[in-house]
Amino acid sequence: MSGFTPEKIESDRRLLELLSQNFGNISSAATEIINLEAILNLPKGTEHFIADIHGEADAFRHILKNASGNIKRKVNELFSTTMREDDIRQLCSLIYYPERKLALMRSSETHIENFYKITLHLLIKVLQEVSSKYSRSRVRKSLPKEFAYIIEELLHESPFEENKQLYYNRIIETIISTGQAEECIRAISNVIQRLSIDQLHLLGDIYDRGDGAHIVMDTLLEYKGFDIQWGNHDVLWMGAACGNECCITNVLRVSLRYGNMATLEDGYGINLVPLATFAMETYGDDPCDVFMPKSSSDEAISDKNRRLIAKMHKAISIIQFKLEGQMIVRHPEWKMDDRRLLHKIDMTSGTISLNGTSYPLSDSNFPTIDPADPYRLSTEEQLLMEKLLHSFSVSDKLKRHISIFFSHGSLFQICNSNLLFHASIPLNEDGSLKEVEVNGKLYSGPQLLKQIEMLLRSGYNTDTPEPERRNAIDYYLYAWCGPDSPLFDKSKMATFERYLIADKATHHEEKGHYYHLRGQEEVCDNILDAFEVTGEHRHIINGHVPVKAGDGENPVKANGKLMVIDGGFSKAYHATTGIAGYTLVYHSRGFELVQHEPFSSADEAVKNGTDIISINRLVELNSHRVRVRDTDRGKELTGQIQELRELLYAYRHGLIKERK
Repeated sequence: MSGFTPEKIESDRRLLELLSQNFGNISSAATEIINLEAILNLPKGTEHFIADIHGEADAFRHILKNASGNIKRKVNELFSTTMREDDIRQLCSLIYYPERKLALMRSSETHIENFYKITLHLLIKVLQEVSSKYSRSRVRKSLPKEFAYIIEELLHESPFEENKQLYYNRIIETIISTGQAEECIRAISNVIQRLSIDQLHLLGDIYDRGDGAHIVMDTLLEYKGFDIQWGNHDVLWMGAACGNECCITNVLRVSLRYGNMATLEDGYGINLVPLATFAMETYGDDPCDVFMPKSSSDEAISDKNRRLIAKMHKAISIIQFKLEGQMIVRHPEWKMDDRRLLHKIDMTSGTISLNGTSYPLSDSNFPTIDPADPYRLSTEEQLLMEKLLHSFSVSDKLKRHISIFFSHGSLFQICNSNLLFHASIPLNEDGSLKEVEVNGKLYSGPQLLKQIEMLLRSGYNTDTPEPERRNAIDYYLYAWCGPDSPLFDKSKMATFERYLIADKATHHEEKGHYYHLRGQEEVCDNILDAFEVTGEHRHIINGHVPVKAGDGENPVKANGKLMVIDGGFSKAYHATTGIAGYTLVYHSRGFELVQHEPFSSADEAVKNGTDIISINRLVELNSHRVRVRDTDRGKELTGQIQELRELLYAYRHGLIKERK
């Protein structure tokens, strides 16, 4: 109790009075201290890092269900000497997909009650293993109410203890005889999934390319314990939801480019009929060959639909180039005038002049571009944008999903000595932090990211006064593709050139210095120092740039200080990366980087027990098992214990009265 004095109690009286409302006497305060001290000595919970999902909902949900192979690892540890490999696979697929697996077993298993009995015994063992690093209170809160008492009894009793053997077995038998076996199996499987991961970190780019971003967001709505570091594709959708017309056109263009309308139409109810009608009327006889979609789904797009998508794709791309040109003029401080290219087109010859060189255009049919005023929308384009803006603004589900980015997200986070962000920290050529202008002032490092985040949040908040909010909404475009945006950090986004100029030399996007220097340990240490990340083992963890594992690129850089976990979840990247994504697992014994092969399907997982084939690489093994007291959560609990000890002192010395 040393260190506490009546004077300190008096100065902290308001805090202690509030604390006493929850812990009203010596007994309750002491009990909470005992509880918290015990929790500090538990192993730290497992953290799961995932980046660049890009709408691949099936693969994302499977990785959540199998905890990046963590569940199978534990099942193997428990049963590798007593069960066949095929039986282990089938047990794991039951844990991942209990409803579907049970339906399959019900139709094929001749001795279903025996199956239930064996399965319940096995699942309880797995649950005992995954719950062993949590307090009973934490586990209890994770249990479904209807089975909480039963599961808790099974968890804390042993079928091999002589005095309780009949008791334990009778619980199992009664679960089966009352017809609750399948419900109980589903409940236990779901608890195993939840407790296998303590905290989920999503390092950006949930949206675009794949067709299930809305499904990913629906999954997160039901998930506990996650945070999001905003990615450039996420910010694009956030800007669209805020009413940034340039972001809306980019969202539509990327979706059409990959033949993905499911998120827009099925997920958010965005009405694409006006765009289709406009495209057919304007580009009806135009083959739009350079705008043909790249299908990212397994289902082939019919030729008729491909032609329609190509026309819609071209229509929205031209509108995007016009609107971006208008916005860039409004913001000369962005220094993006080189992205205004429409006025450089020679409509007669079908060429464009860039940096003194004339290039032929791959497509020169632009009926809506007025050479005298190329960035002005035609009357029909203006009406179309009004309809699209309205469609985005009235989508309640889009609003609900985007609100998650603000309630659970940020541009960066520091967690347990790890600095998490999506893409980049702008640097100078010598590795020092680059100063970037935001609202007329220069910022670098953490202050730069904080200022940009505040600006983006003010665009989302409807109580931000005009024109401040309008300026903030505009900034979403810069965050998406601005040269010094920490979400992009390249010389340019060469969308126009990639579509319309065949010469690939014009497509080059020079990466910022961060991407060239991040392999140097000294540079990473300087960044970590700037963000005040401390600890014996500290790291930068980010994604954004797919790791070309097929070419031998190592995702672990700077002598282990930096881990890049974008291995290419998106099917569109598989040919480039040679794999289907990295995830990172940080448990009490260290870091494991998990390299994934492409996911077949949930149906395959259920029928044949197949899983995402994963290769685990031990990145860093701790010299001792990390306990809760060694984590950020441990620091919070230690502070709470100190406050409770002060309250205890106040009670015992009569400085604050106990409550009945």
